[in-house]
Amino acid sequence: MIIIHAGFQIQTDKEDDFLVEILPLIEASRAEEGNLSYDLVKDTEKAGAYTMVELWKDMDAVKFHNQTEHFTSFTGKAPEYFAAPPQVEVYDAKPVDKK
Repeated sequence: MIIIHAGFQIQTDKEDDFLVEILPLIEASRAEEGNLSYDLVKDTEKAGAYTMVELWKDMDAVKFHNQTEHFTSFTGKAPEYFAAPPQVEVYDAKPVDKK
């Protein structure tokens, strides 16, 4: 399983527009075959800070996602909302032996 944390710092005066723009991305991404979870989380302590927490079946699913119209459309418009460049972290999750 692939886990992606994409951190966004949004300009406070553009936060409402950002949320309108990102909702179709969230909905369409959740419908993708290889997607396990796709959630936008708002930081409760830092204004304008959000993290997209994504869970994908495998790297092929991520590669497919990154080429979709809903992803490329959002990434083309997103910089106008950012107060700083996004911070993206990608993890390859392995099952933990609970014994």
